[in-house]
Amino acid sequence: MKRFKIKKLFLIFCVSNTILVGSEIPTNLGDVLVSANKIEENIQDVPQSITVISEEEIEGKGIKNIADVITEIPNMYISPSHGGALNFRGLNTSMFTNNNPVVIYIDGIPTTDRNSFDVSMENVERIEVLRGPQGTLYGKDAIGGVINIITKKPSNFLSGSIGMEYGSNNYLLNTFNLNIPFIDNKLFFNINGTINSDDGWVTNTYNGDDKAAKEKEKRFSTSLLYNLNDELSTKLVLKKEKYENYWGNDEGILSAVSLSEFNRDSAKNTSFDMPSVEKGNINSQSLNVKYEREEYLVDAIATHKKVDFNSLFDADFTSGTIYDGSYMQRDSITDTYTGEIRISNKNNSKGIKWIGGIYTDTEEKKYNPYSLNYHINNIPYMSGNAVSTSNGDTQALFAQTIIPINNKMDLTIGGRYQRIKKSIDMTVSSYTMGSGSSSFDFDAEKTWNTFIPKLALSYKLNDNFTTYASFSKGYMPGGFNNYASSTNVEQNSFEPQESVNYEIGIKGYLDNFTFTASIFKMDIKNIHVYRQVLGNYYTDNADKGSSQGIEFDFTYYPYESIELSGAFGFISTKYDSFNAGDYDFSGEKIENTPSHTANLSIAYYHPKGFYARGDIRNKGSMYFYDDRQKNFLKNDGYTTVDVKLGYKFSDFDIYGYVKNLTDKEYITYYNSNSIVSLASYGDKRMFGVGVKYKF
Repeated sequence: MKRFKIKKLFLIFCVSNTILVGSEIPTNLGDVLVSANKIEENIQDVPQSITVISEEEIEGKGIKNIADVITEIPNMYISPSHGGALNFRGLNTSMFTNNNPVVIYIDGIPTTDRNSFDVSMENVERIEVLRGPQGTLYGKDAIGGVINIITKKPSNFLSGSIGMEYGSNNYLLNTFNLNIPFIDNKLFFNINGTINSDDGWVTNTYNGDDKAAKEKEKRFSTSLLYNLNDELSTKLVLKKEKYENYWGNDEGILSAVSLSEFNRDSAKNTSFDMPSVEKGNINSQSLNVKYEREEYLVDAIATHKKVDFNSLFDADFTSGTIYDGSYMQRDSITDTYTGEIRISNKNNSKGIKWIGGIYTDTEEKKYNPYSLNYHINNIPYMSGNAVSTSNGDTQALFAQTIIPINNKMDLTIGGRYQRIKKSIDMTVSSYTMGSGSSSFDFDAEKTWNTFIPKLALSYKLNDNFTTYASFSKGYMPGGFNNYASSTNVEQNSFEPQESVNYEIGIKGYLDNFTFTASIFKMDIKNIHVYRQVLGNYYTDNADKGSSQGIEFDFTYYPYESIELSGAFGFISTKYDSFNAGDYDFSGEKIENTPSHTANLSIAYYHPKGFYARGDIRNKGSMYFYDDRQKNFLKNDGYTTVDVKLGYKFSDFDIYGYVKNLTDKEYITYYNSNSIVSLASYGDKRMFGVGVKYKF
């Protein structure tokens, strides 16, 4: 009965911030400009679901990373540990393309690789989360959506900020942002960064390390904007990022059969005999050139990104077993170059709007080692290593136009034709006690051509309300497994995942209230499914799946000093057809998909500077796949509460906060193979204080 009341409460209140938050009410919540279609438009005119998070909301809610952004989006979920696997509307991370179904764009640099799926939140003007397939304009991996981060425009005034936070488990965060106008209206420089560390709350009783799950992170960015004249400008962006994540909020159990066997106290006082760490070094550069005339805009951007990723894991996530000394090691270097040139008209009236362009990228990924090493009673029993170099090349043409049919109705037509070629050169070596050593070479190459269409119709009911209907196709490339089991190409490759998305919705606003409501249905084929057999991890294709659901978000100011906002998403998913050979999964729910997401935010702003806010987030039940038992384990839903109190005066903001106020215990991730089952927990209750100075 109690559980029913909680669910009913969230069905009624439906929540997650959408438009603007601040100490002052916007004059009109409908006047929000977004660049979802790579041209500036009023959010009410864009025929798709969009969540916009302002700078004020980023600061108010304490949004520090992409995982924090995702908690605000209906039907979107991410597990913070183990690579940050993401799920949106039933679409999961594709493990051996390492790509999430949602792409990050910041300063024109795309990020899809889950090993670098994070950015700094400094110098950010707003975040646009585009829900639904965005492949027409954003490319091959945007099968679920796009997180589009827009940085602040420079001004002729010196400005910036510096901040610091300290909290539980020796959490320390330092931030800075500096904008310098070297030459008014001509030359602008920005430098910003974040440095943070956290000792975590996990103790490894095996060696007495009470900082077993510590984290360290440094992110720096510089940009130089030069306006050569009123028509031509260039912007150079350089980024350097480094992180180290040790262990995790994890508990490993040999041959577990139920989630009830796990508890957070055991994860807090865990025991593992081999070091476990992920380290990443990321360097990226982008050059953006804009040529702007009264009638059109030419935008060209070239980027380079290099990700050096190193990891070492205890293979059985335990100690005191026959597998002591077993470990996995995976090191990779990914080098990616992208280039895009697009042209769009600047007709801001009711005439036709259009955009078109060309896109290309090339990527090289090297793995060495990609290994597993199993010991039995401290004696090497089995080991294997796959050293590989893979290459990918993409070329695409895209175009989209918005045609006004009359003064109330607009038609959007778009399409992208792309060609993707991938190749791999791999040597697999193995050793088994009693059988000796062996090796083989795996070489393969495949090319995929596809067309990604989009069609949308919007109808303005009046000045305040707009309805829309859309059809779009989503696409995530195929590829090759990083650890081939044989020389057979078909057994060690997987096909592209494709989706067809149908959506209808309505957007509306009044002076102090704005909302978006939508219903979607998605048909998916060749779903990328992550599986494990005897320590060998690989990607398979499930034939067909489907998801359908509803999403609703709103912002409401009942009084000048009070803001309510929120979002709710409900989803139903299943594998329509998936016979894996050893088991038929047809009819099962798609794993890692919460049945619903909901969050409610209440904020109070006093005219003299005092403010307070509370953020309630609820995740529905979801299923984890257990590959050892060949079944799905149900994880119950949970609710967390964050609160924050602060005082703004002059240019200072001083505040304190509590995350997970009720110290809720909940599982965020589960994985199981023939040897061990692993569960990861969300963070315990955390207290923190902070100060920020702006100038």
